Amino acid sequence: MGCCESTFLTETHPEKLQTLQTVPPNAAVEPPPPPAVVPEPTAPMDTVSSFSEFSLSDLTAATDNFSPNFIVSESGEKAPNIVYKGRLQNQKWIAVKKFTKVAWPDAKQFVEEASGVGKLRHPRFANLIGYCCDGDERLLVAEYMPNDTLAKHLFHWENQTIEWAMRLRVAFYIAEALEYCTTKGRALYHDLNAYRVLFDEGGDPRLSCFGLMKNSRDGKSYSTNLAYTPPEYLKNGRVTPESVIYSFGTVLLDLLSGKHIPPSHALDMIQGKNIILLMDSHLEGKFSTEDATVVVNLASQCLQYEPRDRPNTEDLVSTLAPLQTKPDVPSHVMLGIKKYEDAPMAPTTPAAPVAPITPQRPLSPMGEACSRMDLTAIHQILVMAHYRDDEVTNELSFQEWTQQIRDMLEARKRGDFAFRDKNFKGAIDCYSQFINVGTMVSPTVFARRSLCYLLCDQPDAALRDAMQAQCVHPDWPTAFYMQSVALAKLDMQEDAVDMLNEAATLEERSQ
Repeated sequence: MGCCESTFLTETHPEKLQTLQTVPPNAAVEPPPPPAVVPEPTAPMDTVSSFSEFSLSDLTAATDNFSPNFIVSESGEKAPNIVYKGRLQNQKWIAVKKFTKVAWPDAKQFVEEASGVGKLRHPRFANLIGYCCDGDERLLVAEYMPNDTLAKHLFHWENQTIEWAMRLRVAFYIAEALEYCTTKGRALYHDLNAYRVLFDEGGDPRLSCFGLMKNSRDGKSYSTNLAYTPPEYLKNGRVTPESVIYSFGTVLLDLLSGKHIPPSHALDMIQGKNIILLMDSHLEGKFSTEDATVVVNLASQCLQYEPRDRPNTEDLVSTLAPLQTKPDVPSHVMLGIKKYEDAPMAPTTPAAPVAPITPQRPLSPMGEACSRMDLTAIHQILVMAHYRDDEVTNELSFQEWTQQIRDMLEARKRGDFAFRDKNFKGAIDCYSQFINVGTMVSPTVFARRSLCYLLCDQPDAALRDAMQAQCVHPDWPTAFYMQSVALAKLDMQEDAVDMLNEAATLEERSQ
């Protein structure tokens, strides 16, 4: 595996990376003067099919009766709403998203939502071209993008990584797509991440139209690890235009680092001016320090805790447009792939069965228990650890020892007894009383309640509590270990492995 050789206006050298500076999150970013040309899309918009209704029989035939061999969802058959590739009788390739039967019970509401998205047409989108609403079946039909996802090219590349200029193009194109949505009154994009960015026949990045609709009428807007979700979503479960900007910031981090780094860790590196640790090592000596500074600061602004402190989509476009340094080079050339030529229908090779969580380094007893998904062993370790990691967060002045505090500590004590005795539902009730008062914050209580939720078959709640433990104690390995187990329970194996390795790294560093 090697990096693609490229020439830029300004190239860095390892020794110069140490001087890379950042500005405060709210300071104005002054990018270099824009080039004369912005790259054009490869396909004219008049080739996009008009939005229409498809029959279930046509889509069944196009996907070979929804064969597992035609699944292109990242999670395969385990995805809650599966995406298939297919080919219509006119030989046109399509992507078909098949919702679960209970996702959209109201047919009229589903058709209205789909029709609203279907009106959008833009060269930066994998556009929605139709829907199917037949009985209990709810399906969306979109343009098919044959050259994989940004996640595949960034995190699982085989021949070469994405060069710097192409990463800047990806960021710019996605910003343009979001700006277009905003101007059309559809500023809410659900669960924006590297898996939502697709590459078309010519290698140009496109934003999946599927993110413009929730996975269900009342469903969650974020399916990925809660470490990457906007803070306000953790509070109220609602997506706002500012939440989309936060998610765009996480995609910028992916492009900068070539890894899926939790925003809190990336911001720590940015504020500590440890940007050499943030940048993808495969780009060493092959990117502009000035451009990298602009992108790092833009990511920092997008990831601000307060939604009002984040930029808008127009700011994203105006900041990224001047950084497009190779407007005349086709995207497929920069990606190092052949331009896609239409070919006869071929089934997708089914994904291999997912193995247990496999770490990259030796693990502690806690890490070993989490990698084996041994909840009994995790319980024993948490009981033995008691509250040794809570000392800083539990110091109270004499004045704070009110009756309310005593009652709260009594609730925690009852929770501890229930937890020790494996009365996990009782422990959840008691720990919830402690947490809901909000006067004291304990990462251990969140970790313990997280395990209780796992043992009560509630992995979503378990993941939320593990995330809260991380918010309280950002470098606590146990918080990351618990997230890895919850993610594995949710069949998000890649994220689970990432979290397990992150926990092991933090543990190794603390020792």
